[in-house]
Amino acid sequence: MGISKYQVIIADDEPLARDLLSSILEEFDQIEIIASCKNGREAIDACTKYSPDMIFLDIQMPGVNGFEVVKALQPEDMPLIIFVTAFDKFAADAFDLHAVDYILKPINADRVNRAIDRAVVRLTSPATKEYKIPLIGAIDQISRKITQDISSKQHQRSTKADNSRRKLFVKDSGVVKVIPFDDIDWVDAAGDYMCVHAKGETHIIRITLGELMDKLDETLFVRIHRSTIVNIERVISIAALPKGGSLLELTSVPH
Repeated sequence: MGISKYQVIIADDEPLARDLLSSILEEFDQIEIIASCKNGREAIDACTKYSPDMIFLDIQMPGVNGFEVVKALQPEDMPLIIFVTAFDKFAADAFDLHAVDYILKPINADRVNRAIDRAVVRLTSPATKEYKIPLIGAIDQISRKITQDISSKQHQRSTKADNSRRKLFVKDSGVVKVIPFDDIDWVDAAGDYMCVHAKGETHIIRITLGELMDKLDETLFVRIHRSTIVNIERVISIAALPKGGSLLELTSVPH
């Protein structure tokens, strides 16, 4: 019986980078390269056509960049993302988009190997979809929970006297940033970090989801998923999904 292979797409506007990555990936028995794309549009088309297991995606491509590729894909076409970039400043954005990993150029075989190992762990995990669809998953009871609790939570907020817990303190590059709870839209897990989305910005902190929930105002935030917290004031609609989950539509405060 042959080895089951994971289908992979490479997307990079630099021919030498594509060739180097291809030569490294060809050394892995469990990897099959099914497409090599020279721009973001080709990457979107290839993902839609082939539904690969993972994609090595360059961030800085002309026209449609790597981040725009991810945002353009439908959930059913979304592979696991391994970003490739020459600039480590994109790491936070890579986490925000639920990338499995990001590889800094120049590419080396050891780093690719580590990224593949991480991707395979996720692909073989029962929770694979959690990494692909941030706000869709095992949240069958969220509709009832929000509709039943939102009025009581709002009442509790209006009568709560303690204002000392109305802010989250985040240390960023040696500077402590103060984020009012009311500014937070939602929070999701990215590996060992939490991504706090507030007023169009993403703040990354090293903390568990449970520890973060203890810090947040329980009358304002609800944990809808093992990797996601939402501000109930941001929920504007809840749609049932065919397989039993729910899809939340959130609004955001003005920047």
